[in-house]
Amino acid sequence: MRTGVYGGTFNPIHLGHLHILREFIKRLELQKVLLIPDGTPPHKAAEDLAAPEDRLEMCRIATRELRIVEVSPMELERPGKSYTSDTLTELHRLCPGDELYFLMGEDMFLTVDRWHDAETILRLAVLCASPRSPEGLGRLLGKERELIELGARCRVEDIPFLDVSSTRVRELAGAGGDISGIVPEGVARYIREKRIYGGI
Repeated sequence: MRTGVYGGTFNPIHLGHLHILREFIKRLELQKVLLIPDGTPPHKAAEDLAAPEDRLEMCRIATRELRIVEVSPMELERPGKSYTSDTLTELHRLCPGDELYFLMGEDMFLTVDRWHDAETILRLAVLCASPRSPEGLGRLLGKERELIELGARCRVEDIPFLDVSSTRVRELAGAGGDISGIVPEGVARYIREKRIYGGI
């Protein structure tokens, strides 16, 4: 089975994440996708990080109509920092016949060979990336050549990017602004009702 693995803080999940996800499903002909919110991300500061159960629920709300997407709590339930190598190792053990496609954005792809136990990541999954900036495609293609030399399998897709960020969602929500155009309506309602990011 061709299985996508889409990890991230998802703080919160927004329309940019969903756009990339839909495009990768179509272009890679994925049969299943595991959407995995991370627990304690090792590579970024966890400021304004919503509670794990809220990020998990927002991911479920956002992907309800995508039948092949399963939201997994596996990293949230694992103690300590969330390492991609541990997640891919566990998935390989649970689903040994699956071909894993690790979906990521520009920044992650450009640094993945410096992550914890990068050799395991490169061995267990096809690394799939799309640009997040006008000049991003060129950078990704250059990095792809480097990663292939390290033995990685890669798929760089020129997916048009939406200029949306979780930081912007949190800022707007905290100021009581309208976030309905940048997150799914169900997620916007959930954020407003629970005042997750300190909304007015």
